Amino acid sequence: MASSVANQLFLFFFLWLYTLSSSQAGHHYSEFRYPFIRKASSFPSSSSSFSSSGGGDHAYDYIVVGGGTAGCPLAATLSQRFTVLLLERGGVPFANANVSFSKNFHITLADTSSTSASQYFISTDGVLNARARVLGGGTCINAGFYTRASTRFIHKVGWDAKLVNKSYPWVEKQIVHRPKVAPWQVVVRDSLLDLGVAPFNGFTYDHIYGTKFGGTIFDQFGRRQTAAELLASADPRKLTVLVHATVQKVLFDISGKRPKAVGVLFKDENGNQHQAFLSNSQRSEIILSCGAIGTPQMLLLSGIGPKDELEEKKISVVLHNKFVGKGMADNPMNTIFVPFKRPVQQSLIQTVGITKMGVYIEASSGFGQSKDSIQCHHGIMSAEIGQLSTLPPKQRTPEAIQAYIKRKKDIPHEAFKGGFILEKIANPISTGQLRLISTNVEDNPSVTFNYFKHPRDLQRCVDGIRMATKMVQSEHFRNFTQCDKQTTDKILNMSVSANVNLVPKHTNDTKSLEQFCKDTVITIWHYHGGCHVGKVVNRDYKVLGVNRLRIVDGSVFDESPGTNPQATVMMMGRYMGLKILRDRLRKGAGV
Repeated sequence: MASSVANQLFLFFFLWLYTLSSSQAGHHYSEFRYPFIRKASSFPSSSSSFSSSGGGDHAYDYIVVGGGTAGCPLAATLSQRFTVLLLERGGVPFANANVSFSKNFHITLADTSSTSASQYFISTDGVLNARARVLGGGTCINAGFYTRASTRFIHKVGWDAKLVNKSYPWVEKQIVHRPKVAPWQVVVRDSLLDLGVAPFNGFTYDHIYGTKFGGTIFDQFGRRQTAAELLASADPRKLTVLVHATVQKVLFDISGKRPKAVGVLFKDENGNQHQAFLSNSQRSEIILSCGAIGTPQMLLLSGIGPKDELEEKKISVVLHNKFVGKGMADNPMNTIFVPFKRPVQQSLIQTVGITKMGVYIEASSGFGQSKDSIQCHHGIMSAEIGQLSTLPPKQRTPEAIQAYIKRKKDIPHEAFKGGFILEKIANPISTGQLRLISTNVEDNPSVTFNYFKHPRDLQRCVDGIRMATKMVQSEHFRNFTQCDKQTTDKILNMSVSANVNLVPKHTNDTKSLEQFCKDTVITIWHYHGGCHVGKVVNRDYKVLGVNRLRIVDGSVFDESPGTNPQATVMMMGRYMGLKILRDRLRKGAGV
């Protein structure tokens, strides 16, 4: 116990020193390991010159927009042979204790300030959601669970299986760990096996039917390791990373038969604008890795999208493409709250049940913050149980928000000495769309996911909730929680009450599982789509109709890979980096 406390104190001391050294380092972050990370304001203003014949004074072989889950491994890989500029709108994660430690997992999600690593948005469906705004992207704000995609998914997207099997281990050797499985997670496993979610596949990264323990990006001390750490594999002589660099749009040369991407316009932390340009080579590229919200938004702001929508916002049309922003999907999730009569160890996702009915079952437990945290003013975000539903926009009155805040503060801390069964729909059929609200890139676009619009999605939720309630009623759960066997109505009523949100409750919430699913739907941040293959990009993810522009992130997917996508999105960054290098070098670097 003393050793554990000492280790935690050492890590906090290390982070304090790291913060101090970063503040004293001027434009550089961690001069020793990441000498190439700088503030955007350090970018030379001379880069603002450009002619149609080539790049400006500071030209790059590749410009990667978005230093997130895919962007970091992609930039690190490309830098092994070519010059790369990586632009990230957020800051660095390394000295941020809310990002770095698992016990603070919920705090970043609850932080609605402009400097938060998490930028919340509310879909038109009325569900709170989050986008990452930090170097490392979603790996800095998620629950850390690491598991690969299925072989079916790899085959479906047309990836080279051998290259995939080289790219996953590259990520895993650097930042992935085997978790110390919490007692609650063992109970979840045993209950799933009793319900037939078998066999038990032990600890594995593989996506296999049955129940398993997966990997984590939290180490033995509960310290998070993110995609940003993958930048340590870069060639520091060829990589430049600018943080607080908010890209406004992609710049095009439209003098030829096809528009050609030539550079980007970005704003630094002081509000000053800069331009960065590609080199003359026709094989140089701008690669968008802004995520499933940011990438379709960036295309639209750059003039690629439905002509009528662009003209409505007075954006010059570079290329009409009616499919940009269409086919947006998010995997709906619902939770069952399980109260305990005993203290419980905090655990994020470690166990997963991969069922044959199109449902994934996961679990979390414990309350990871200080006893005082529940009294904090977290606005309309719920720090205790993650991102929850909220009222539709027109019903979000100041009175409703204040009533929510009061209810949250009145909840006893003991209410969170329990766990949650998480039921997530795999591969939802329901889809929606993304549209611009304004031409300010810092404003969230309007996003609609149409949760449960397709009856098959709703039926799968009902099946999943039935399974979750049976788990709670099992002998394994009763022995662990020391609570009596409860009726389904009581279990669901506790869940409706625990989901402290602004959604109006229906009287039949616990009688109609369909209504329960609709009223308590939340997200696990696995949204995807908006730039689908064959509609916005080709199979190499090059944007159709323009030259030197590519997309590498989850916006090209029509389903979320595996039970949790971060492993595959990081792998995708490495995979596409290797593929781009292989293709370019095969054809000649000077072409």
